[in-house]
Amino acid sequence: MHEMTKKRNRLIAEQVIKSLSLRNMEAFFAETREDAKKLALDIIPEGSSVGCGGVMTAHEIGLIDSLRNGNYDFIDRDACKTPEEKHASELRMLSDLDYFITSANGMSENGIIVNVDGNANRVACIAQGPRHVLFIVGMNKIVHSEMDAYNRAKYIAAPINAQRFGLDTPCAKTGKCADCFHEQCICDQILITRKSRHKDRIKVILVNEELGF
Repeated sequence: MHEMTKKRNRLIAEQVIKSLSLRNMEAFFAETREDAKKLALDIIPEGSSVGCGGVMTAHEIGLIDSLRNGNYDFIDRDACKTPEEKHASELRMLSDLDYFITSANGMSENGIIVNVDGNANRVACIAQGPRHVLFIVGMNKIVHSEMDAYNRAKYIAAPINAQRFGLDTPCAKTGKCADCFHEQCICDQILITRKSRHKDRIKVILVNEELGF
């Protein structure tokens, strides 16, 4: 990333952090992915139960490996051998979890977070269930408005993620949203997080790198 882009990101991040605070969400800025991982591990106490969805950003900063190998009760969906095991892990995340790790498909400069989901396990955990939710968001996902965040989630992130998961949806084949009703549609559920009712439940780490999709 060009240094001038990073400079602009720092200025935008200051405004995003202020906006998130007004929405009852605490936010931090990390210059690098290494700084973001350290900050996340500082936030999550050892011994905590921790889960996540299919969050590429947390993998990219090395957080998932640290949780797997550290002193945490990490619920590893990727290690599940059967659909039943995976479903059981998702139910536990909804009912008894200290920290849920996720990212945003799009976030507006005034602090509105947009996510699309297929099975809804990820957006369900963001909305309610885990005691704490930690978003890790590359500055490439920050856009101007709520509608821009929605458009990014549906028309940019969803097709890429459909390809990542090897789905058979129209967007996976063409790279473009077809507003489909395919059985594997990855955007059945759309969650707009405009405020957290519970103070200290949602925290956001903004990272001055291009991370995730």
